[in-house]
Amino acid sequence: MHLSEITHPNQLHGLSIRQLEDVARQIREKHLQTVATSGGHLGPGLGVVELTIALYQTLDLDRDKVIWDVGHQAYPHKMLTGRYNRFHTLRQKDGIAGYLKRCESKFDHFGAGHASTSISAALGMALARDAKGEDFKVVAIIGDGALTGGMALEAINHAGHLPHTNLMVVLNDNEMSISPNVGAISRYLNKVRLSDPVQFLSDNLEEQFKHLPFFGDVTPEMDRLKEGMKRLAVPKVGAVIEELGFKYFGPIDGHNLRELIDTFKQAHKVHGPVFVHVSTTKGKGYELAEKDQVGYHAQSPFNLATGKPVPSSKPKPPGYSKVFAHTLTTLAQNNPKIIGITAAMATGTGLDKLQQKLPKQYIDVGIAEQHAVTLAAGLACEGMRPVVAIYSTFLQRAYDQIIHDVCIQNLPVFFCMDRAGIVGADGPTHQGMYDIAYLRCIPNLVIMAPKDEAELQQMIVTGINYTDGPIAMRYPRGNGLGVPLMEEGWESLPIGKGEILRNGDDLLLLGYGTMVNTAMQVAEILSEHGIEASVVNARFVKPLDTELILPLAQQTGKVVTLEEGCLMGGFGSAVAEALLDNNVLVPVKRFGIPDQLVDHAKPDQSFADLGLTSSQIAQEVLKSFFSSKEPSVVS
Repeated sequence: MHLSEITHPNQLHGLSIRQLEDVARQIREKHLQTVATSGGHLGPGLGVVELTIALYQTLDLDRDKVIWDVGHQAYPHKMLTGRYNRFHTLRQKDGIAGYLKRCESKFDHFGAGHASTSISAALGMALARDAKGEDFKVVAIIGDGALTGGMALEAINHAGHLPHTNLMVVLNDNEMSISPNVGAISRYLNKVRLSDPVQFLSDNLEEQFKHLPFFGDVTPEMDRLKEGMKRLAVPKVGAVIEELGFKYFGPIDGHNLRELIDTFKQAHKVHGPVFVHVSTTKGKGYELAEKDQVGYHAQSPFNLATGKPVPSSKPKPPGYSKVFAHTLTTLAQNNPKIIGITAAMATGTGLDKLQQKLPKQYIDVGIAEQHAVTLAAGLACEGMRPVVAIYSTFLQRAYDQIIHDVCIQNLPVFFCMDRAGIVGADGPTHQGMYDIAYLRCIPNLVIMAPKDEAELQQMIVTGINYTDGPIAMRYPRGNGLGVPLMEEGWESLPIGKGEILRNGDDLLLLGYGTMVNTAMQVAEILSEHGIEASVVNARFVKPLDTELILPLAQQTGKVVTLEEGCLMGGFGSAVAEALLDNNVLVPVKRFGIPDQLVDHAKPDQSFADLGLTSSQIAQEVLKSFFSSKEPSVVS
């Protein structure tokens, strides 16, 4: 059967092992071809091909529910659920999403882009099923480090205390999560445990002992003996899981279809919560990805034969993450109090460079953003300079800790929010649009954003040197503007002070972060139509430089704000509030992300769809404030 003929996962039912292996081969081929062409996550999906096929071969997905953690593991799932013929559009505008989306397919039972959510969602579905008197299976698949997340452990703790709630948790253990492979002996013991004779012996042990002389009522002793016998066939990690209330199966060879199918069939028969431990190889089937599991977790377009990235048509400036890592590492070499903290995103944030050079000044807490923030608070209490480098979208998960543990106590923690703004192909779950709004309302917190990579360096110095309380900096995904970087002589910026980049009497353009460059471009376009605008690089959204902004607003009588973040509660809102609070009653036009989710696409495409290109903004400014000078087309 060709993979393109599979439009429903139930078509796997009845296929032979040889046929299923052929399907697995086709999935890997399509997976590799697609990611090599357009980019995407590579290693996670390659590692779960057999797991996905075997599980779906034992389920009826017209009824049963499967909840994938994170979602980047689910590329094989997408190909088996009617999306093979569109899979080449992966992560492209109007194409297949890189993560799970309920609106994309009826088989995407729960949306997932962040880690550690699957067990909670699955348990909720199982409890709803039981409350409604329905009968279907619910399976959560978690792995790739997600079990380090506290939320997953909270869900396991809850589920383990519900002995009559049928729920299966599948751990995809690819040696990048909770433990390394246990080996052949553990697999052998697992086979023994699954065998009918051992199950028979365990179930009937008490009945056999009743017929022996001198034995009376020995139920407590029998229970302990039976449990002891089962422990002989359970690896140490399994014993822990069983103590938490789950029946444990594993570790299973995650690339042996027969063993997987047999195990899943047995596990489906268990009453109550069951935990299936599957040992897989991340990047399975592509040797380069197997050898470099971190580097090939996700890839930009690359040469499938060599594994090397497709070269750019022209040299690009260094990325913001790279500049951040270089600058922080340079500063840390001369300041042993600096401690870089990441939540399982060392390479993404660039902190792997700090780890390589100064391992004692580097901490990776796993997928545990809440712990990362409060850990930083503890470090700050003892005079250290903790730098918490977390993606904007992931820092949302530690909101209470930011308020309760850092800001209320006014501790000098430096938050560095990578991937702030529009992130492109990862889509709604990863767009860093809300940090300005969700941080701006918290007392004691200073918030800043650089206009370019050189100012990023200055803000890193500012954040390290600022000890009066917590401070946060946002910066975008991707490459800088190509401005010259500094290797020495960095100085702190004055807190809460912006800068004038251009003078004009007709209009005030206030840019924040990445949109400062756009503001300059808008000013150039407006100048061609006889309109001269002042341009201000705000630098800080809190405290806002009202000493600079208010007089300019009064002088020009018209204010435009530009930000790469949500409009509701964002930088533009801060400016409008300041103007109102100071009785500066001038018209304000805000440009930013409206109250909508931004889907996966190239950043340039998203900016155009949102009306945030320089030409679109200039057109709208002319229309709103200078209708008599509005041209038919602004180029």
